[in-house]
Amino acid sequence: MSALRLAFPKDERLCSRKAIESLFAGGSRAFSAFPLRVVYKEVDDKSGADDMTAQVLISVSKHHFKHAVDRNRVKRQLREAWRLNRDIIAPRTEQLHIAFIWIADQLQPSDLIQRKMRKLLHIVNENTAKTNT
Repeated sequence: MSALRLAFPKDERLCSRKAIESLFAGGSRAFSAFPLRVVYKEVDDKSGADDMTAQVLISVSKHHFKHAVDRNRVKRQLREAWRLNRDIIAPRTEQLHIAFIWIADQLQPSDLIQRKMRKLLHIVNENTAKTNT
């Protein structure tokens, strides 16, 4: 494995306000696997890249954790779970925007988050493969 593949580069982060608004405005699909909720949408991107990657947004609400230390811990756990399991999402011709939203009120162990992330990514991969065929 290359060192770059172990990183979480900027081009994998969903940062564009326009893209985020588009993701939550409608036409996207969503489902949950406690303690996570995933919202995703396939987007036609004309950047010319052969293998499109997914862009990810990670959200942990202040409503669930009042202390920034706890929010940051959960975000670290989610980024790590994504980084280790992003290969589940198959290469595709369309860009995929994914938002992972924390819905639990308590901290959870990392192994649980990893299992749930794998489960959600398998479901996203299956659903997007169905629409591409």
